[in-house]
Amino acid sequence: MAGLRMSVVVSATAFLLGLLFTHWIADSLTLWKSPDAQSDARLWTAASYYSILSRMSPTLAYIYLLVAVAGGATLLWSLGDLRAGNLMFDGGSVLLYSSAVVMYLYSVLPNLLTNFKSLPLPFPNQGAPMASTLAAESNKAAALTTLPPFPQSLRGPTLELASSHLICSVALTGVVLLQAGRWWAEQQDDDDEEDEEDAEPLDKQEPKEESKKIS
Repeated sequence: MAGLRMSVVVSATAFLLGLLFTHWIADSLTLWKSPDAQSDARLWTAASYYSILSRMSPTLAYIYLLVAVAGGATLLWSLGDLRAGNLMFDGGSVLLYSSAVVMYLYSVLPNLLTNFKSLPLPFPNQGAPMASTLAAESNKAAALTTLPPFPQSLRGPTLELASSHLICSVALTGVVLLQAGRWWAEQQDDDDEEDEEDAEPLDKQEPKEESKKIS
């Protein structure tokens, strides 16, 4: 049963990690970049991705929620055994998992729904002439300069989203590592128990052999 619960936790966590990793195509444009490197073109690209993300189907959101609840409930169930290994590994996993969930619920989602869901797509000054200009390779640089200035009010939320995604990813990666550590510790315990069981018959046979020699 412990192995099944561990598999559910790792599978759910890996699924959520995969979702966060898909956001890297937008997060990488703003993370660890100097203000000079954060051009309007990069910020508009990231903002457009977040705007599309905020408009995703409710069915997908329910699936993600179901997976997150399944992983969290299984972790709490495993922690309820109150075994020494569970308290250490599952306790740390619950802390990291809950911090990622709280960060997503109270930082990522409000940011997406408040600042990006109403963002118009396509952006201003990006009509048919703009599209035809982008299609021409020689005029790409000139086309990018026609983008409207990125609003200062949206710069902070865009940078915060990338940072929040990174924090959630690091926390969930910690959950996977802790579960791997728990599996390794349990394997070591099982090996030690098997060694002790194999050694017991030899210890019991020694007194019998000594008694035969004395007789």
